[in-house]
Amino acid sequence: YLWLHIGLTEVSLGVRHAAWDFYTGTSDSGRPVIQLRLVGEKRKHYEGRVEVLYNGEWGTVCDDDFSISAAHVVCRELGFVDAESWSPSAKYGRGEGRIWLDNVHCSGSEKSLAHCSSNGFGVSDCKHSEDVGVVCSQKRIPGFKFIRSQIPGHGVPVQVEDVRIRATYSQRKRIPITEGFLEVKDGGKWRQICSVDWTEMNSRVICGMYGFPGEKRFNTRPYKLLAKRRKKNFWGFSVNCTGNEANLSECKVGQEIELKGNDTCGQGMPVVVSCVPGRAFAPSVSMGFRKAYRVEQPLVRLRGGAMIGEGRVEVLKNGEWGTVCDDNWDMRAATVVCRELGFGSAKEALTGARMGQGIGPVQMNEVDCSGFEKSLTECRFNREALGCSHEEDAAVRCNVPAMGFNKRLRLAGGRNPYEGRVEVLTERNGSLVWGTVCSDSWGTMEAMVVCRQLGLGFASHAFQETYYWQGDSSADAIVMSGVRCSGTELTLDQCLHHGKHILCPKGGGRFSAGVSCTQTAPDLVLSSQVVEQTTYLEDRPMYALQCAHEEHCLASSANQADPTSYRRLLRFSSQIHNNGQSDFRPRAAHHSWVWHECHRHYHSMEVFTHYDLLSLNGTKVAEGHKASFCLEDTHCDEGIQKRYECANFGAQGITVGCWDTYRHDIDCQWVDITDVKPGDYIFQVVINPNYEVAESDYTNNIMKCRARYDGHRIWMYNCHIGENSLTSTMLGLVNNRI
Repeated sequence: YLWLHIGLTEVSLGVRHAAWDFYTGTSDSGRPVIQLRLVGEKRKHYEGRVEVLYNGEWGTVCDDDFSISAAHVVCRELGFVDAESWSPSAKYGRGEGRIWLDNVHCSGSEKSLAHCSSNGFGVSDCKHSEDVGVVCSQKRIPGFKFIRSQIPGHGVPVQVEDVRIRATYSQRKRIPITEGFLEVKDGGKWRQICSVDWTEMNSRVICGMYGFPGEKRFNTRPYKLLAKRRKKNFWGFSVNCTGNEANLSECKVGQEIELKGNDTCGQGMPVVVSCVPGRAFAPSVSMGFRKAYRVEQPLVRLRGGAMIGEGRVEVLKNGEWGTVCDDNWDMRAATVVCRELGFGSAKEALTGARMGQGIGPVQMNEVDCSGFEKSLTECRFNREALGCSHEEDAAVRCNVPAMGFNKRLRLAGGRNPYEGRVEVLTERNGSLVWGTVCSDSWGTMEAMVVCRQLGLGFASHAFQETYYWQGDSSADAIVMSGVRCSGTELTLDQCLHHGKHILCPKGGGRFSAGVSCTQTAPDLVLSSQVVEQTTYLEDRPMYALQCAHEEHCLASSANQADPTSYRRLLRFSSQIHNNGQSDFRPRAAHHSWVWHECHRHYHSMEVFTHYDLLSLNGTKVAEGHKASFCLEDTHCDEGIQKRYECANFGAQGITVGCWDTYRHDIDCQWVDITDVKPGDYIFQVVINPNYEVAESDYTNNIMKCRARYDGHRIWMYNCHIGENSLTSTMLGLVNNRI
């Protein structure tokens, strides 16, 4: 059997390449060929415990005499540019099985760790407490080809460089390409695969690699006619997939097929693959209408991911969204999730809350999928397993179709590829030209869409002036204006905008829109339990509310001229956690914070939270707001150091894994309900309501509670976070911006 490893890159037609290298157990020089991987606890994909596959068995490497030169060899063999560091003493956990290598000495120029001098394979006096780990550079080697394992009985290396779906002429303008001849590049030439032993399961795996959830039947007649006219050049091997593989690296490849003159394959024809795209990636067409479909409540969703097709896995159960524990989380389960959501197979099954920590219950643990389930909810799991925390939330990265989104947008003039003036490719007078975007009301939501479309992660800032980023002068003209995004769009042109009728009062030039992007973002979540437990009413005289009145924390009926009058305040504490992957920092720099003399403190964000009391039909009956006069780490999870403290006008922010508590007895930590009549209401808190600071997930920024007020007391109950009943609220916020 032959095992394959696939490395994906994009080509100009939007089709992805796959690189396969097939080797026997030894090289021409007689040296053994090994396979490496990085594994272990609480790690990123470019770091981990070094493990070696030798003679069909995985084992570890001892840290004795290991060096940064050996780490460079390991990282380059895995396709990274070089190593940043290495770690002794089983930093990434103790491995199992054999310790294959000990006393490894490398110069750094070796092509493989197997070429470095050592005691020999399996000769070691180490324990697994000495397993070595490495941290590689995140930058990949361009065009890197992986060497994998053996074909029994095949004495010479068999190399396949690329794989593609080659569309027919009539389909090449359709994006994405979903159907065509399957070809492999062997020895610099593209070759077809004989269809004699080809199965639907093989097609299913191919479609998954290219970002499609499934395969479908197709009309073979035009392909047979086309194949008769084309020169035959078949690849000489067969592929056998079971269908539940995440990619072709898990499929078996058989011995050489007997081909007559290399131009026929018996009663077969060249393999054709036809894939079904997810709804979000249906091929664009120039005419006609898409068939309407019923939108059903999803049972699985992704949250917290920077790119399309990645995120923390969340499951809806008993009307409540929760997460999945990473115990036994693997590529089969991740692939079920990806296909269910309209993507292809999984690229990575992520553990250790790599996409941030979720909220709510942990709905599934020790998930066991075959790979053929239609939904993750159909997979078996351990209903009795306890003890999983949100530090173990599972996540996925999925294969997505090559849509060419990043070719219609670019950033110009920035100091690095992650920032710059936004330039859009558009059609003008029959030709394609680059132009800029009007920055009127340009904000974080619009910047989020740009960064996602370019594959650069989250937005860190949205800029309305870009005079310091000098782009191509031929692209100075404004070609897009009136842009309004909800934040869920895949491309900027899917957002609302003025179309061909440009309206930009400020003009272009220095007022063109710009962005800066980042790979990680914070994620603020309010503790609903703290709100529910700390709510009470206080009647407070106006003479004690002068500063609060000055900062607009009272209702409009408050009369400063009557200091003996009273205001009825709905007071509560708020505890705001940062569950994301980077610190939450105010957008404004320290020098631009606003000083408030009455309270004698700075406001780093003029509006940090909105507090509203709503009628049951959603009408606002009372409101309050809280400026961020002090964003700091009040408490942190165990092992996390506080970084932000407001004392002595220090730096403000909330560290990942920490929370900021605004106590109920602080000024403006209330809603003025003096004019509210007794009845049933909805109490709502919205964090970061104006999207001033980018976050990985805004849907969990809203908390709602049911409230009953009898004129003397108030009861707060059924508090919840997120989207269970908040879709209309989010739409309302977006509509207010529009």
